[in-house]
Amino acid sequence: MDSPPPSKRTAFLLSQLGALASSRFAERTREIGLTPSDAGVLRMLGRAPGLSQRALADRLGAVPSRVVPLIDSLEARGLVARVRSRTDRRNYELRLTAEGAKVLRTLREIAEKHEAELLAPLTGEQSAQLGTLLARLSGARALDTDLHRDVGREDPGTPTQPQR
Repeated sequence: MDSPPPSKRTAFLLSQLGALASSRFAERTREIGLTPSDAGVLRMLGRAPGLSQRALADRLGAVPSRVVPLIDSLEARGLVARVRSRTDRRNYELRLTAEGAKVLRTLREIAEKHEAELLAPLTGEQSAQLGTLLARLSGARALDTDLHRDVGREDPGTPTQPQR
Protein backbone atom coordinates (compact mmCIF):
# COMPACT_ATOMS: atom_id res chain seq x y z
CA MET A 1 0.00 0.00 0.00
CA ASP A 2 1.40 3.39 -0.97
CA SER A 3 1.83 6.08 1.66
CA PRO A 4 -0.26 9.20 1.19
CA PRO A 5 1.67 12.33 0.24
CA PRO A 6 2.76 14.56 3.14
CA SER A 7 0.03 16.94 4.20
CA LYS A 8 0.36 20.68 3.97
CA ARG A 9 -2.36 20.88 6.64
CA THR A 10 -0.61 19.21 9.55
CA ALA A 11 -2.10 21.53 12.21
CA PHE A 12 -5.59 20.85 10.86
CA LEU A 13 -5.02 17.09 10.92
CA LEU A 14 -3.64 17.27 14.48
CA SER A 15 -6.78 19.18 15.47
CA GLN A 16 -9.04 16.61 13.80
CA LEU A 17 -7.24 13.69 15.43
CA GLY A 18 -7.22 15.46 18.79
CA ALA A 19 -10.96 16.06 18.61
CA LEU A 20 -11.56 12.43 17.64
CA ALA A 21 -9.29 11.14 20.41
CA SER A 22 -10.91 13.41 23.03
CA SER A 23 -14.43 12.48 21.98
CA ARG A 24 -13.69 8.76 21.99
CA PHE A 25 -11.93 8.94 25.35
CA ALA A 26 -14.93 10.79 26.82
CA GLU A 27 -17.19 7.99 25.57
CA ARG A 28 -14.96 5.40 27.22
CA THR A 29 -14.79 7.19 30.55
CA ARG A 30 -18.55 7.75 30.50
CA GLU A 31 -18.96 3.96 30.30
CA ILE A 32 -17.46 3.70 33.80
CA GLY A 33 -19.34 6.73 35.15
CA LEU A 34 -16.57 9.30 34.85
CA THR A 35 -15.91 12.47 32.90
CA PRO A 36 -12.51 13.17 31.34
CA SER A 37 -12.04 15.74 34.15
CA ASP A 38 -12.65 13.04 36.75
CA ALA A 39 -10.17 10.78 34.98
CA GLY A 40 -7.54 13.53 34.85
CA VAL A 41 -7.84 14.27 38.56
CA LEU A 42 -7.67 10.58 39.51
CA ARG A 43 -4.62 10.13 37.33
CA MET A 44 -2.92 13.19 38.83
CA LEU A 45 -3.64 12.10 42.39
CA GLY A 46 -2.38 8.63 41.56
CA ARG A 47 0.93 10.17 40.47
CA ALA A 48 1.13 12.84 43.17
CA PRO A 49 -0.82 11.76 46.24
CA GLY A 50 -1.23 14.39 48.91
CA LEU A 51 -1.74 17.43 46.69
CA SER A 52 -3.81 20.19 48.24
CA GLN A 53 -6.88 21.44 46.38
CA ARG A 54 -5.00 24.68 45.65
CA ALA A 55 -1.98 22.81 44.26
CA LEU A 56 -4.30 20.64 42.18
CA ALA A 57 -6.08 23.73 40.83
CA ASP A 58 -2.73 25.33 39.97
CA ARG A 59 -1.59 22.18 38.20
CA LEU A 60 -4.85 22.05 36.23
CA GLY A 61 -4.68 25.74 35.36
CA ALA A 62 -8.08 26.24 36.99
CA VAL A 63 -9.39 28.53 39.69
CA PRO A 64 -9.78 26.69 43.01
CA SER A 65 -13.53 27.35 43.13
CA ARG A 66 -13.95 25.24 39.97
CA VAL A 67 -12.00 22.34 41.48
CA VAL A 68 -14.03 22.15 44.70
CA PRO A 69 -17.20 20.65 43.11
CA LEU A 70 -15.05 18.22 41.13
CA ILE A 71 -13.36 16.96 44.31
CA ASP A 72 -16.71 17.00 46.16
CA SER A 73 -18.14 14.72 43.48
CA LEU A 74 -15.18 12.33 43.55
CA GLU A 75 -15.30 12.26 47.35
CA ALA A 76 -19.06 11.59 47.39
CA ARG A 77 -18.47 8.60 45.11
CA GLY A 78 -15.78 7.24 47.43
CA LEU A 79 -12.91 7.73 44.97
CA VAL A 80 -10.99 10.54 46.71
CA ALA A 81 -10.51 11.42 50.37
CA ARG A 82 -9.58 14.73 51.94
CA VAL A 83 -7.06 14.08 54.71
CA ARG A 84 -5.93 16.79 57.14
CA SER A 85 -2.30 17.71 56.41
CA ARG A 86 0.16 16.76 59.14
CA THR A 87 2.49 19.61 58.17
CA ASP A 88 -0.15 22.35 57.83
CA ARG A 89 -3.36 21.69 59.75
CA ARG A 90 -5.13 24.40 57.72
CA ASN A 91 -4.90 22.29 54.57
CA TYR A 92 -6.24 19.00 53.39
CA GLU A 93 -4.32 16.56 51.25
CA LEU A 94 -6.15 14.74 48.48
CA ARG A 95 -5.64 11.00 48.24
CA LEU A 96 -7.18 8.19 46.26
CA THR A 97 -9.24 5.75 48.26
CA ALA A 98 -8.92 2.01 47.64
CA GLU A 99 -11.90 2.31 45.28
CA GLY A 100 -10.24 5.30 43.58
CA ALA A 101 -7.06 3.27 43.03
CA LYS A 102 -9.16 0.46 41.55
CA VAL A 103 -10.88 2.88 39.16
CA LEU A 104 -7.47 4.33 38.23
CA ARG A 105 -6.29 0.85 37.21
CA THR A 106 -9.39 0.53 35.03
CA LEU A 107 -8.63 3.95 33.52
CA ARG A 108 -5.11 2.81 32.66
CA GLU A 109 -6.54 -0.19 30.81
CA ILE A 110 -8.97 2.10 28.98
CA ALA A 111 -6.14 4.48 28.04
CA GLU A 112 -3.98 1.64 26.71
CA LYS A 113 -6.82 0.30 24.55
CA HIS A 114 -7.65 3.84 23.44
CA GLU A 115 -4.08 4.51 22.32
CA ALA A 116 -3.78 1.14 20.61
CA GLU A 117 -6.97 1.81 18.65
CA LEU A 118 -5.89 5.30 17.65
CA LEU A 119 -2.42 4.16 16.53
CA ALA A 120 -3.50 0.85 14.95
CA PRO A 121 -2.77 1.99 11.36
CA LEU A 122 0.89 2.65 12.27
CA THR A 123 3.78 0.26 12.75
CA GLY A 124 5.50 0.14 16.13
CA GLU A 125 8.37 2.21 14.73
CA GLN A 126 5.97 4.79 13.29
CA SER A 127 4.10 5.02 16.60
CA ALA A 128 7.36 5.61 18.46
CA GLN A 129 8.45 8.23 15.94
CA LEU A 130 5.10 10.02 16.17
CA GLY A 131 5.31 9.99 19.96
CA THR A 132 8.81 11.48 19.86
CA LEU A 133 7.76 14.21 17.43
CA LEU A 134 4.63 15.10 19.39
CA ALA A 135 6.64 15.24 22.63
CA ARG A 136 9.10 17.60 20.94
CA LEU A 137 6.29 19.86 19.72
CA SER A 138 4.61 19.80 23.14
CA GLY A 139 7.87 20.58 24.91
CA ALA A 140 8.55 23.53 22.61
CA ARG A 141 5.16 24.95 23.63
CA ALA A 142 5.71 24.17 27.35
CA LEU A 143 2.67 21.88 27.35
CA ASP A 144 2.22 19.38 30.15
CA THR A 145 2.47 15.97 28.52
CA ASP A 146 0.45 14.38 31.33
CA LEU A 147 -2.78 16.36 31.29
CA HIS A 148 -4.98 18.80 29.46
CA ARG A 149 -4.69 22.17 31.17
CA ASP A 150 -8.44 22.66 30.79
CA VAL A 151 -9.34 19.47 32.68
CA GLY A 152 -10.55 21.40 35.71
CA ARG A 153 -12.54 23.91 33.68
CA GLU A 154 -15.21 21.49 32.55
CA ASP A 155 -18.52 22.13 34.26
CA PRO A 156 -18.79 19.22 36.69
CA GLY A 157 -22.57 19.21 36.32
CA THR A 158 -24.29 16.48 38.20
CA PRO A 159 -22.14 13.74 39.65
CA THR A 160 -22.24 10.41 37.91
CA GLN A 161 -21.86 7.11 39.65
CA PRO A 162 -19.00 4.78 38.72
CA GLN A 163 -20.08 1.39 37.49
CA ARG A 164 -19.08 -1.46 39.72
